[in-house]
Amino acid sequence: MQLELIATSPMGLEAVVARELKDLGYTDVKTENGRVTFKGGLEDIARTNLWLRTSDRVLVKMAEFRAMTFEELFEGVRALDWPDWIPEDGEFPVNGRSQKSQLSSVPACQSIVKKAVVERMKEQYGTEWFREDGARYVIEVSLLNDMALITLDTTGPSLHKRGYRKLVTEAPIKETMAAAMVLLSRWSPERPLYDPFCGSGTIPIEAAMIGWNVAPGLRRSFSSDAWDIMGQSRWDLAREEAFDSVRDDVKLEIAGSDIDPEAIEVAEAALKKAGFAREIKLQTMPIARVQPQGHYGCIITNPPYGERLGTEKEADKVIRQLGFIDAVKKDWSVFALSPSKSFEQSYGRNADKKRKLYNGRIECQLYQYLGPLPPRPRLEGAPTASSVE
Repeated sequence: MQLELIATSPMGLEAVVARELKDLGYTDVKTENGRVTFKGGLEDIARTNLWLRTSDRVLVKMAEFRAMTFEELFEGVRALDWPDWIPEDGEFPVNGRSQKSQLSSVPACQSIVKKAVVERMKEQYGTEWFREDGARYVIEVSLLNDMALITLDTTGPSLHKRGYRKLVTEAPIKETMAAAMVLLSRWSPERPLYDPFCGSGTIPIEAAMIGWNVAPGLRRSFSSDAWDIMGQSRWDLAREEAFDSVRDDVKLEIAGSDIDPEAIEVAEAALKKAGFAREIKLQTMPIARVQPQGHYGCIITNPPYGERLGTEKEADKVIRQLGFIDAVKKDWSVFALSPSKSFEQSYGRNADKKRKLYNGRIECQLYQYLGPLPPRPRLEGAPTASSVE
């Protein structure tokens, strides 16, 4: 069964999600605002839910059609093969949203879609009432410029919920954003990584998962786990592939610190649950005392800002201290996510690159200060500079 699938994306991360899909082997990948489309089979529902680090959820595109009236919406939805997906006892709530469309009442659109699905189910199952106490099949109707996109959510709780965190600190960064920052840094396990504002440990943990090639969805379940159409064997095979892909023999040099001892306590609990208690070193320490060890490393961090520190002056102070580290560790690279408009001034120099991202609803920049890459190992027998005349 060939399907049109959608990986939804936080604003600004569409290209990162697209790169992930291409790295997983998908070729017909198209980027749109807030989503990336690709083609695959039922097995790819399982595979992408397990492996995507920066997407929020994976949807099945059921249809897309013009709907300027409730009748057009009803008929378009009723024409779809819902019984192929939803069994007689399936629960099928409808979510909705509408922008720049004639059908602007979201509750009314949800009601029409629900009625249309029920009518199609009645035709198939020959019953007037559905108890909806089985597996969950969340339908979404999304209207934009009078075009109705009808999807099925295969994920359930958002993909940023990895399953390793029970407690969070104040103003945590989402796992999807942390993973995106690591991927955008082009960090690799051969290089040290340090987060001086590690909070609950999200960036170090996501980096370790990337370093060991751990699928981010291995510790959780998904709504489509229980779908009859998926079959347990598809999920079993996808999880077996993911477990076999883990490279836990790779040495990691990942560390972090935070001035808040309670945050470090929360982070250490998350490290233990994620399986990295020995691989990631954390300590309670103010930024002024941080001295990252090693060469050609990466500082990847989300410095505290006004909402977390209380004043912009305090935020500027910690940014300035981060700049001091950069001035000393000249062979390191720094990647800092911040909403501060005066970040570069406080840091002490302009960033080599900037990228607009959204931490939740807060507009930020990923400030990138690029140090030298580590030298490539010389191939045996290759000439050295002194041997070349």
